[in-house]
Amino acid sequence: MSTEADTVDTPAPARSGRATAGSLGGSLIVSIGLGYLLTVACQRLLPPPEYAIFVTFWGLVMGLGSTLSPLEQELSRQSAVAALDGGKAGRPALRAVAVGVVVAAVFSLALLIPPVNEKLFRGDWSLALIVLCGGVAFACQFGTRGLLIGQHKVKAFSLLVVAEPAIRALILGVLFVSAAYNVVSLAIAVAAGSFAWLLFARPARQLLDFRVEGDGWGVTSRRMGMLLVGAALTAAVITGYPALVGLLAPGGDGDRVGSLFAALVIARLPLTLIGPVQSLAVPFVVRLSVTEEGRHKLRRVLALGAGAALVLAAVGALVGMWIGPWAVRFVSGPRYDIDGWSVAGLVWSSVLLVPMQLLTAVLVARTQAKLVLATWAVVTGTASLVLLFLPGDTVFRAVIALAVAPTLGLAVVLAFVLRRAPEPVESGPEAA
Repeated sequence: MSTEADTVDTPAPARSGRATAGSLGGSLIVSIGLGYLLTVACQRLLPPPEYAIFVTFWGLVMGLGSTLSPLEQELSRQSAVAALDGGKAGRPALRAVAVGVVVAAVFSLALLIPPVNEKLFRGDWSLALIVLCGGVAFACQFGTRGLLIGQHKVKAFSLLVVAEPAIRALILGVLFVSAAYNVVSLAIAVAAGSFAWLLFARPARQLLDFRVEGDGWGVTSRRMGMLLVGAALTAAVITGYPALVGLLAPGGDGDRVGSLFAALVIARLPLTLIGPVQSLAVPFVVRLSVTEEGRHKLRRVLALGAGAALVLAAVGALVGMWIGPWAVRFVSGPRYDIDGWSVAGLVWSSVLLVPMQLLTAVLVARTQAKLVLATWAVVTGTASLVLLFLPGDTVFRAVIALAVAPTLGLAVVLAFVLRRAPEPVESGPEAA
């Protein structure tokens, strides 16, 4: 009798939900940890000038991956909707992936333009081709992940999330043992992780039904275009910032630039954990936005949170100025030398990007996609203008741009979310 009572204390859906969250959370932590170790290992293996080129490549590949990540959301939506009717995702899923492949190919081929290639890779065209391969594979990978999670194939999805950085780490280990590492071979190791989806191609194929029609090319292209543009603007100042610096700043002084990028990787660690928090923020906002009292409480919480973030950013900048240079040398090696003020600027920007992303999640919850695009356009545009026109060397421009752009972006997005919403996010008894 007691055994039966024990089993009904925790409903099966609750246990299943906790197991799903644990599986996804665990795979995410492992993936982030492996990815972070890979970038630090490359700092140790390469001298600062070569690392500056490698991290530019890394920023382009991972920035392109971040740009293509809405494919996972879109295909998970299509797959989940089809599952509710007992069916499978159809041709619109393939069309969405095809749009992503075309975007990745066009972007990567632009890197072969001689002036662009010289600016980013010092004329090494092979790195542009590796970006092309990694980008196209990323489109397929996010499509595969979307199909799996949309049909609640949690185990396969979690394994795929871990397989991507694990493949990179395995190849990196082989290169290290054989002493065959250089910028190109490490770049190949990075791109190889994007092909992890091939290990899960068969189960993903079983979740597709090519006979199912749906949205045509026009509708799919427009929807994916807006999602990809928003993701690209975000990636330009987060994952892909080294590439933005390499393209727009004057260049030169490879040692200092390499040290700056090494510090940037360290300072950006908190941002790798913001994705799950964003996912939790959206339903929280939706629940509070049903009533006028809830919306008032939400605006108060957001204003206080933004103020606290500014205080935390200032404290973090002071700490970064004090111990930052030592921390970079400790993690990356004695060859990486950076000024305290540069670390302070990087920490300031990294802290402010956290509330920025949470506040844009509020706009997502309100279905105000255009304001999300406007916010990140302000951030990316400001950073680009500073990199292009501010007097000074590359390091000075990069640090100032990264400090000023999120500060202005935080003010813009805060203004968007604090103003009175035109209508509740959801209608309910109280709202009616």
